[in-house]
Amino acid sequence: MLNTYKSNKYNSTFNSLIRMVEVLDTEEKCREYLEEIRWNNEPICPHCGSVRENHYQLKQAGKFKGLYKCKDCRERFTVTVGTMFEGSHISLKKWFMAIYIFSSHKKGISSSQLHKDIDVTQKTAWFMLSRLRNAFKSKSITKFDGVTQADETFVGGKNMKKPKERRKTKTQGRSVKTKTVVFGLLSNGIVSTEIVPNTKGKTLKTVILDMVEEGSIIVTDGWVGYSGLHKNYIHKRIPHSEGQYVKDEFHTNSIEGFWSLLKRGILGIYHSASPKHLQKYCDEFAFRYNTKNHTEGDRFNLALLNATEKLTYEELIA
Repeated sequence: MLNTYKSNKYNSTFNSLIRMVEVLDTEEKCREYLEEIRWNNEPICPHCGSVRENHYQLKQAGKFKGLYKCKDCRERFTVTVGTMFEGSHISLKKWFMAIYIFSSHKKGISSSQLHKDIDVTQKTAWFMLSRLRNAFKSKSITKFDGVTQADETFVGGKNMKKPKERRKTKTQGRSVKTKTVVFGLLSNGIVSTEIVPNTKGKTLKTVILDMVEEGSIIVTDGWVGYSGLHKNYIHKRIPHSEGQYVKDEFHTNSIEGFWSLLKRGILGIYHSASPKHLQKYCDEFAFRYNTKNHTEGDRFNLALLNATEKLTYEELIA
């Protein structure tokens, strides 16, 4: 997932928004850049998978505008077919600006702000951001095999946002039922998150067995739900309840740092995230965290490469 691509035609990646806007200043240039990023100048038919440099280029009013006809299956296609741009009435130029801003801002950007920045409605900006989060989800994370930190966090259910008559006691800790549980794994600077129904041992260990190579080192706190991991892993427990946070150089500080970043972003930029869409917000922050050592331009190119799935508005609000 973290491979990057550097444009040959433009000779470098864009390391500032103004540079990207100056170079890709027309819809045609944006389309050509997307073709180079996705196809490396060899058009790929999304219908049959045929890769050819000489697919038919269909002209409109005597000018080629990116419409191809496959030499094998004879179907028509453009570079946006099968991507999050397919069927969108928003120009690629605005899409590119939104992607650059969204991927480079450490804590993201709200739809209320984005709609002002790129001159679209707030509803359109929200839909664009939702498509971007969908593109940011992990597509090919292999099993973790190094020292892996595991931890859970709880999002939502704030008493301060409720009328006094609806406020509840005991809204902190693992016993709370008003919050959504997010389980996370972090190894070698790469984080993976998943919404889980609870913090029971069976739930957590199922995710761990699916995501972490057996025999590797797992670092957790002292929660009873992690009992039994020693059967499949080298389990290092850090008893936080006893005031201990580092043991033999092992800790869970890195995953807890990611939780802080996630929560500061949700509270400070988005203010809240419903359980229905929370996984997409987690994917967004994980994408930026996992590419923290990339340049802004590399992260922009990677976002374009990952935009391989069309999310409809009906699917989003279903």
